[in-house]
Amino acid sequence: MEPERAVVMEPTAAALMAELRGSFREGRTRPAEWRTAQLRSLVRMIEEKEDDISDALHADLAKPRMEAYLHEISLAKGACMFALKGLKNWMKPDKVPSAITTFPSTAQIVPEPMGVVLVISAWNYPFLLSIEPVIGAIAAGNAVVLKPSEISPATSSLFAKLLPEYLDRSCIKVVEGGVSETSALLEQKWDKIFYTGNGYVARVVLTAAAKHLTPVALELGGKCPVIVDSNVDLHVAAKRIAVGKWGCNNGQACIAPDYIITTKAFVTELVDSLKRVLERFYGEDPLQSADLSRIVNISHFHRLAKLLDDKKVAEKILLGGQTDMEQLKIAPTVLVDVPLDTELMKGEIFGPMLPIITVDKIEEGITHINAGAKPLAAYLFTKDKKLQQDFVSNVSAGGMLVNDVALHLTNPHLPFGGVGDSGTGSYHGKFSFDCFTHRKAVLIRGFGGEANARYPPYTAEKQRILRGLIKGSFFALILALLGFPREKR
Repeated sequence: MEPERAVVMEPTAAALMAELRGSFREGRTRPAEWRTAQLRSLVRMIEEKEDDISDALHADLAKPRMEAYLHEISLAKGACMFALKGLKNWMKPDKVPSAITTFPSTAQIVPEPMGVVLVISAWNYPFLLSIEPVIGAIAAGNAVVLKPSEISPATSSLFAKLLPEYLDRSCIKVVEGGVSETSALLEQKWDKIFYTGNGYVARVVLTAAAKHLTPVALELGGKCPVIVDSNVDLHVAAKRIAVGKWGCNNGQACIAPDYIITTKAFVTELVDSLKRVLERFYGEDPLQSADLSRIVNISHFHRLAKLLDDKKVAEKILLGGQTDMEQLKIAPTVLVDVPLDTELMKGEIFGPMLPIITVDKIEEGITHINAGAKPLAAYLFTKDKKLQQDFVSNVSAGGMLVNDVALHLTNPHLPFGGVGDSGTGSYHGKFSFDCFTHRKAVLIRGFGGEANARYPPYTAEKQRILRGLIKGSFFALILALLGFPREKR
């Protein structure tokens, strides 16, 4: 007879918040020693459980082990190491100049943790997009709740198992579940909410946060464009576009190219080059390639297949288009001049289809991009310095990269985040620390340096001295420090 299993009751969202709020108020998360210990434990977790992490990513997305390591595991470990290296300096107050109106005094900006924060993660890079904001929150000295995506259940379960083993469970929690669990969490008053996902849910998060005036960071997406000039090294450009599109989770990435803009005169060469590269990368039958991730679930598979089933889309396919529902795989698909009123061209694709828009002059691409919502990333391939300058100066995007795709997010010295519809707030490197930090203004004075002119009753003489101080007059400062006008006792 099997022993009776103990029933474990999950705490309510309110009870969870109360526990974390208590831990934070006790000051457990503030010392540098605590922050450093948690970050080192995360490094150890990543090193010791790399195989488990890879297995979970493969279970959720059939993500190739090399892709899992390069795009998630190594970046997560790198984020921890970068934070450990910089944390001591990040925590120091920044001394700033004092104003003449407060002389004598000292002024500084003191970084302090926000408090108890909520991280709601996405399914497409379920390890990295969960752990990197948590790294920033820990480095900044916060108590944290991580809500992984239920659409990537293997990685979500792994977090629920590993984080309590490696981290301080009185200050860092994992909550699994779907809409109801997330809704219960959003009813609580958080000090910061960090959400990665789509614009629809972002509006739900913002609405819930507004009730408590909670600040929110939103990491969303959008239709990330790629302008390809005719003067490029075409083979190199095609390889970089291909690996940035299909080598990034088979297009299921917020920074993957959503569409290409090139000239009518150059499009045939570009398509031919992409065809050669795709055959080299994924073989003649890409649906059987072990180096291509699958679509995350049947719902998303049907969404993407429906986009392809549109007659106005299907007749524009030049490469790919094959689907395998049993494997949840869709082949890399290249299309040319799909009508702009189709669903494929109106919304973020988030899949393996890559439409190409043709224009007469490459400069028209900038106008086309600016006619739509601001993307999370924008890409340009060119040797033309003037076109590059115009692109950087005139295209508004969360980030941009010239002559490559996606690699800007690997530089911890660059902020990663959106603008407008593609999000608000940024993270990575020190920007992750800043995201979960309040920069507190502190001015310190002694009891000397009394300026009688600041106190009522106000007179014409006092006004002259105060106006002089505000204008930076050294003579007015001397008069104020000498106590003019003399105070009557």
